[in-house]
Amino acid sequence: MATATEPQNGAPRATTSTTTPVAPSNKRRIILPLVALAVLLGLGWGVKQWLYGRAHESTDNAQVDGHLVPVLSKVSGYVTAVNVAENDQVKQDSVLVRIDEREYQVKLEQADADLAAARAAAGGNGLTGQAQAAVANAAGQEAALNANVVAARANYTKAEQDLSRVKELVAKQVVSRQQLDAAQAAFDAARAQLAAAQNNAGAAGAGVTNAQAGVRLANARLSAAQAARDNAALQLSYTKVTAPVTGVVSRKQVEVGQLVQAGQPLLTIVSDTGVWVTANFKETQLGDLRVGQPVEIDVDAYGGSTAKGVVESVSAATGAKFALLPPDNATGNFTKVVQRVPVRIRITEGLGKNRPLRPGMSVVAHVSTK
Repeated sequence: MATATEPQNGAPRATTSTTTPVAPSNKRRIILPLVALAVLLGLGWGVKQWLYGRAHESTDNAQVDGHLVPVLSKVSGYVTAVNVAENDQVKQDSVLVRIDEREYQVKLEQADADLAAARAAAGGNGLTGQAQAAVANAAGQEAALNANVVAARANYTKAEQDLSRVKELVAKQVVSRQQLDAAQAAFDAARAQLAAAQNNAGAAGAGVTNAQAGVRLANARLSAAQAARDNAALQLSYTKVTAPVTGVVSRKQVEVGQLVQAGQPLLTIVSDTGVWVTANFKETQLGDLRVGQPVEIDVDAYGGSTAKGVVESVSAATGAKFALLPPDNATGNFTKVVQRVPVRIRITEGLGKNRPLRPGMSVVAHVSTK
């Protein structure tokens, strides 16, 4: 609405105007539904989270685990070849590292020579050994001396009978006293010869026993030589360091020309036998956890992609008990802290070959307890 006034004394005309404010009803019509929708969405999300929390136990203190197989040197020596590089895929029993084998080859040849000498002494494989020959010789001597015993016993029997007849004839005064003395002397000589033959035969039996003991000793030395030869061959085979499992090479710590010692780590193989998840749940979350319950696994590395799993086992002790310095609550400075218990989760459905689960990856585990 505008008003005008007439000029006075030639002054210019003045004009005034007024405007009416717009009502805010239109803005309210837009804002109030949006606020109500946001409130409803928030309430729905809150209810959903509450219901989800009642039926699930979750933890972000979880990671992917796998078999990390160390490859060690079993013998000492200089490295002559390294056939793999970091992150190479290798198959089981493939040769990874070679150690100078010449020293171990010489030891094997020496063991072969010792084995041949022991086999010559003990025999075997259709061959007659020195100890067996000694047994055969002692047995032959024993047989000969036993024959001498038989002959001496026969002479003794004849001399005894001759002496008996001569005594009868002397009593009848048919023969002279001199013939009796001769028969007595022959009898005494035959008896002495029989005793000597029996003693010799006994000594021959002891010789056979001794020779048989020599065979057993030679066989024991043969076994020891065979074991030494097998050990030398085993040490020689250790100069070829092979892959114990199929997997990927990691943490390679060996180079050509390096002097390695027995038991020294050379590299690590991440096995292809599969991975699992170790989730460290609070002890207050274990009340409803059971083996066999399904698990959803959010993988941080792949933008929250979800894998599937199942609870496989629950640790028999808390993780703190396996620490280098486990807590001791009897020291007088006890502070109660909620402990973590490792739970092993077997993966039943991964994320595919293009998104592999690698040991050490961080994940979030959600166990369905209902």
